[in-house]
Amino acid sequence: MTTENNIWAVIMAGGSGTRFWPVSRQAAPKQLVRIVGDTTMIQATVTRLQPAIPADRILIVTTEQLAEETRKQLPMLPAEHIIAEPVGRDTAACVCLAAILVQAMDPNATMILLPADHVISPADDFQKALLFGAQAAADGSLVTFGVAPRFPATCYGYIEHGTSVSTDGPHDIYQVKRFVEKPDAERAQTYIENGSYSWNSGIFIWRCDTVLSELRTHCSWLTEALMPLAAAWGTEQFNAQFAEIYQPLKKISIDYALLEKADNIKVVTASFAWDDVGSWDAIYDHLPANDNAVIEEGCVHAINCRDSLLMNRSSKTLAAIGLDNMSVVVTDDAVLVCKRGESQDVKDIVSEIEDRLK
Repeated sequence: MTTENNIWAVIMAGGSGTRFWPVSRQAAPKQLVRIVGDTTMIQATVTRLQPAIPADRILIVTTEQLAEETRKQLPMLPAEHIIAEPVGRDTAACVCLAAILVQAMDPNATMILLPADHVISPADDFQKALLFGAQAAADGSLVTFGVAPRFPATCYGYIEHGTSVSTDGPHDIYQVKRFVEKPDAERAQTYIENGSYSWNSGIFIWRCDTVLSELRTHCSWLTEALMPLAAAWGTEQFNAQFAEIYQPLKKISIDYALLEKADNIKVVTASFAWDDVGSWDAIYDHLPANDNAVIEEGCVHAINCRDSLLMNRSSKTLAAIGLDNMSVVVTDDAVLVCKRGESQDVKDIVSEIEDRLK
């Protein structure tokens, strides 16, 4: 039986966050910097889980390069709960590893899986939804959260709802008919008009024994490779064994390894506000603006500007005249200037800069 004391959270925090260049860098990606609010995104994610999920039941899966800074930012977590992957092997390996380690610590554990870099509010509603989702997963279902679409987004994946499971509680529950990749604008509009689609939040809840059983069925090579780490966890041999086992694994996402194959997936309708904040354009929804719809941060002087983001994270002065629908982000060593609505392409300019520096 699932109890609140058996609910754990696993936060995936290995991303590079290139769409938030120049604030986000390889050594300090999106989740480890302040984008929205007064804390870094990973700090906000951990805070948002509490007190429903205490610090000693939270694990972070990140990279070796980011582990030290992650531990520094999250001193309330046990240091050994910051798991540093020796190499990136995509999300299926991350999920399988986390489920094995959590189950080693709590054989009856239910595991919440969530990204480190989303903006979600209010925290109380989020925590109540997670506890509801944990109960929905108690029967051996794989549970995810679907967010009611506010507009025909092309930057999010979608979930098509199947048969209704329950409409009695605070959240409706449906069988998942299918997961849909990010659509083009026309198809996104049809999803909105259809009414049976939600945005895919990327947040999942399942019993550890359930997800490991499902992975054993659909991706047995992965569970067979990683299962020996359960016995090594907490010993001096763990890190060496971890590196030896992880290095040869194939890269595969949890979507392809499991979610597209399993038939016992439920989607719970989310009551909380959610945004994966995937680019600078998304910031406009989360930071206060002046009467001209201009967001100003840092030392900024603006004249006749409208509908723009002017963010100065440097020691310099940012002066802007007559800008309309523009995003300008300044750090000590770089400046980004782009039209509002085109910041999804920031990752391309980062790739071009890196190529030129080679």
